[in-house]
Amino acid sequence: MSGAGGQQAAKPILIKTADEIKLMQDANQIVAETLRMLENTVEPGITTFELDQMAEDLCRKRKSIPAFKGYHGFPASLCVSLNEEVVHGIPTRKRKLKKGDILSVDFGVYYKGFYGDSAVTIPVGKVKQATHKLLRVTRESLELAIEQVIVGNRVADISRAVQEHVEGNGFSVVRQFVGHGIGSSLHEGPEIPNYVQGGQSPRLIEGMVVAIEPMVNMGTYKVKVLRDGWTVITADKKPSAHFEHSIAVTADGPLVLSSRDKI
Repeated sequence: MSGAGGQQAAKPILIKTADEIKLMQDANQIVAETLRMLENTVEPGITTFELDQMAEDLCRKRKSIPAFKGYHGFPASLCVSLNEEVVHGIPTRKRKLKKGDILSVDFGVYYKGFYGDSAVTIPVGKVKQATHKLLRVTRESLELAIEQVIVGNRVADISRAVQEHVEGNGFSVVRQFVGHGIGSSLHEGPEIPNYVQGGQSPRLIEGMVVAIEPMVNMGTYKVKVLRDGWTVITADKKPSAHFEHSIAVTADGPLVLSSRDKI
C-alpha cells in the first residue's frame, strides 16, 4: 500500500537484524502466495469482493492478519484497482471483471510482529497491445529499480531507474504516491519516489527494508482521489499499472522478500 508523498513528516529509517529480515521474508511469502493465487483466479465474471474474501481467507489460514483492513479506516483486506484506477481501490460485490480489463491487486499482511507488502497488475484475458506494453514496462521498471538496492547507493538511484525506463517508453510515473520503508510498521522511512526529487536522498544501509512500487500511467502523471476518500484514478481516465516488492538491503545485494518465485 503506497504512501502519500510530501504531505507528512519524515518517518524514521529503522535497521533490521538478520533474524528480523527472516521474519519479514516469512510475512512477505504469505503475501506472495496470496498474489500467486489471485493471478490464477482472476477471470471475467468474478467480483472484486470475491477476490478480497479469498485473499483474507488464505491470509488467516497462514496465521497472519490482513494489514490493510482498518488501516486508517480502509474497509477491506485487498486493494483492487481497475483500469484507470491507480491504487487503493475498494472491493465491491458490484464490480465484475471483464475481458480486456487490467486489475492491480495490492496486499499486505502482519505476521509475528512484521509486515509484508506487494502488488501486481493482472490482465483479464487478452488486453490491447498498448496496455500489454504498459504492464511490461511497469514490471521492468520495478526490476531495474531492485537492481539499485545496493549498500551505498541512494534512494534517488532507485527513483532514477524507474523514471528513466518509464518515461523512455512514453509513459508517466505517479508523483503523489510513493513507495516506503517497511518493517514493524507498514509505512516507515524512507519514502521511495518513482521520480528523482531535488536535494540529496538517503543512502541505502545494510538492514534497511524498502517497498518499491512503480505506479505508471499511460497518459498524464496527474491523479485524483474519488469521493470515497481512497480510490485514486488517473486525471485523464487512461489506464494505470502498479507492481510492488518488499526488498531487504544486504551485503550480498538486494533480497526480494516478496518474490513470487519460490525462495
